[in-house]
Amino acid sequence: MSDNGCGFPAPGLHSFLFKPIATVGGFEFNKVMLLAIITTLLVVTFFTLAFGKAKVVPGKLQMIGEAGYDFVRRGIVYETLGKREGEKYVPFMVSMFFFIWIMNIWSVIPLAQFPVSSIIAYPAVLAAVVYVTWVSLTFKRHGFVGFFKNVTGYDKELGPVLPLVMGIEFVSNLVVRPFTHAVRLFANMFAGHLMLVMFTVASWYLLNSWMIPAAGVSFVMTMVMILFELFVQAVQAYVFVLLACTYIQGALAEHH
Repeated sequence: MSDNGCGFPAPGLHSFLFKPIATVGGFEFNKVMLLAIITTLLVVTFFTLAFGKAKVVPGKLQMIGEAGYDFVRRGIVYETLGKREGEKYVPFMVSMFFFIWIMNIWSVIPLAQFPVSSIIAYPAVLAAVVYVTWVSLTFKRHGFVGFFKNVTGYDKELGPVLPLVMGIEFVSNLVVRPFTHAVRLFANMFAGHLMLVMFTVASWYLLNSWMIPAAGVSFVMTMVMILFELFVQAVQAYVFVLLACTYIQGALAEHH
């Protein structure tokens, strides 16, 4: 029986908590960690099999791998960074795109049924990797003075408002940017999973009551939500990588 007395097991934060599968040396290993490891193995294994023995006339697996690789390379990296500057970052962006996408897609996979990205630690680490890459590239390309101008939006033509603009840009680039980069992915996956759980549990609950017709409506909504989530999962992987490329483009751009 739920706390509201109606018997409906409403989803909440408890839907994102998992008991440890195992504890080794005080370190608890749970379902989410397992899914993250499986995701890593899937990405590495797939691209190893697809390109490990690449042929001039590709097989089916290589064709799928090339299609996915080319989508990220041409559709995101080249469009943002250009071919000359962007080529060296293609493997990084491809790996990140498919890693995020598969982490998201676990939400609609039977038995797994949980998006790894809905745990803030995973988007936060990915955003931190992009952040460190952006900062290091900016220092390397422009030096300390150039880095300062880059992150503060320094422009002497702004006149009296220059200090205010520099302060806002500094906070925006060094504090807000990595935060929003992580939270955007996390929040979408968190909300999507919560909605899926709600409609799924509601279908089961109504089916076991006198409101069977309502259960049918709830089930249809569950199917609609699954289709919508499949779209959102891919879009969020795309947006995360697109923003990463945009940040790198800003680091490489010339500032005067």
